[in-house]
Amino acid sequence: MSRGNFANYPSLKGRVVLVTGGASGIGAAIVRGFVAQGARVGILDYDAEAAAGLAQDLGSGCDWEYCDLRDIAALQRAIAALSDRSGPATVLVNNAARDDRHGWPEVTADYWDERMANNLRHMFFAIQAVAPGMAAAGGGSVINLGSTSWVEGMGGMPAYTTAKAGVHGLTRGMARDLGSQRIRVNAVLPGWVMTERQLELWASPEALEARKAQQCLPELIDPVYVARMVLFLASDDAAMCSAGTYVVDGGGS
Repeated sequence: MSRGNFANYPSLKGRVVLVTGGASGIGAAIVRGFVAQGARVGILDYDAEAAAGLAQDLGSGCDWEYCDLRDIAALQRAIAALSDRSGPATVLVNNAARDDRHGWPEVTADYWDERMANNLRHMFFAIQAVAPGMAAAGGGSVINLGSTSWVEGMGGMPAYTTAKAGVHGLTRGMARDLGSQRIRVNAVLPGWVMTERQLELWASPEALEARKAQQCLPELIDPVYVARMVLFLASDDAAMCSAGTYVVDGGGS
């Protein structure tokens, strides 16, 4: 399948987009996808070097702010700063997360809370920050990145899978609360996506072969395919899609 034979969405041209964790991995693929559509993209990330490098590479269509998303006040300030420069966002992609492995016997209350802050809590507060501007603009689209890990019943990271299951509830509830203002809220659940982090930390030859065997489709998942689903949900083509869950996993869950 050609990776270059993709759709163009005229409705995304000029649209203001925020992407959390947009400096690397799936987030960077999402940022590149929106910029290629003519959108104006703001990255929120604590990897300042990677965010600045990506923004420089993409030119005037991309901006960024340093932000540790666990600090809600800093998140709110960063969103306000990007809004001051580019205008209020009408697309929010809640992408940022970390799937660090951890054994359940060693989990402390502080670690549990930190994992929730890292993987779930900031999503709600980012929505809270952008929703008034979306409503004033006549509507918007929020896309929350979940994970098939909890659907598949994966072990070895209970705080992560709990947070990612929570994304489903957040998406459904906020879709109901914001729908009257024409703000759509959907979730995208990636399977095992071959980002640099995954390839470096966990993608042994044996693990990759096992994953291929689990999937209906034989190819491993490139981040670009998750980005393409996000672009669709942000576009006017998805105008009647809300409270939905869209899986990009090669048929593996």
